[in-house]
Amino acid sequence: MPADHTRKIVCFSDFDGTIFMQDTGHVLFDNLGCGAKRREKLDQQIKSGERSFREVSEEMWGSLRVPFEDGFVVMQNELDIDPGFKEFHRFCVDNKIDFNVISAGLKPILRKVLDTFLGPQEASHIQIVANDADIRSDGTEWKPIWRHETELGHDKALSIKEGRAQAAEDALEGEIPLIIFIGDGVSDLPAAREADVLFARKGLRLEEYCMENKIAYTGFDSFSDVKREVQAIMKEDQEKTGGVGKPARFNPRANMWRRISSKQALPKFVAATPSNEEKMFLWPESFSQYQPKDRSQNVQA
Repeated sequence: MPADHTRKIVCFSDFDGTIFMQDTGHVLFDNLGCGAKRREKLDQQIKSGERSFREVSEEMWGSLRVPFEDGFVVMQNELDIDPGFKEFHRFCVDNKIDFNVISAGLKPILRKVLDTFLGPQEASHIQIVANDADIRSDGTEWKPIWRHETELGHDKALSIKEGRAQAAEDALEGEIPLIIFIGDGVSDLPAAREADVLFARKGLRLEEYCMENKIAYTGFDSFSDVKREVQAIMKEDQEKTGGVGKPARFNPRANMWRRISSKQALPKFVAATPSNEEKMFLWPESFSQYQPKDRSQNVQA
């Protein structure tokens, strides 16, 4: 491996509260669906264990009775993109860093939002790993199509493992890819635990949890901070003497994983347990609250 070689880097990022400061689903439910009061009651049912995330989500999405385009107009007015994201994503494209969105949301919504805020050409570089949806043209039905048969609907940890498997296939012989995860809520932990480098948005629940439990992470205020840290990682890789030896920021678990023979050998993540900690995985926005800016000063995106 040449001394100036940078090993393969793959980024996975949460969407709601991370790339965008608000939750796309909450914007829709509060403005066009069940309303904020009912949503908050449903949130409590999840936290208490009375109902599953998947069951409650189906009720929330089912409360919408508007065409997709009408819903998107509201999202376009309400959503704020992280100020450093566009620059960071362009940096990833220029440096052949795979960037993936990993979300418990609905893929058609996330794709439309990214196409609008980034432009279709730029957004086409982003793979979205999320639940699909069946949305009728007249808006009379919004139905999630769950990615996995779990109470969460999307097992983010399994998706990261699958991403690592693909990255290993694409990497040079003997090279261990670096997996980066970027998130904001405690529900991101299942995916974060599968990553080599974790970025947690400052001041929100994921960072608090990492601090409380002594989990290694790097805090960020915007994706500009993430870009700076990833540049440092790349520099460490390029400065390896003769290009040999243990890669920078090496994760021993990654090497152990490398010996697994196939995707079929990957262990399945148990999506929900009765503990209070695991219940927090189910609904990140209940534990990560972003204070919206004054909408009277908002300029439409």
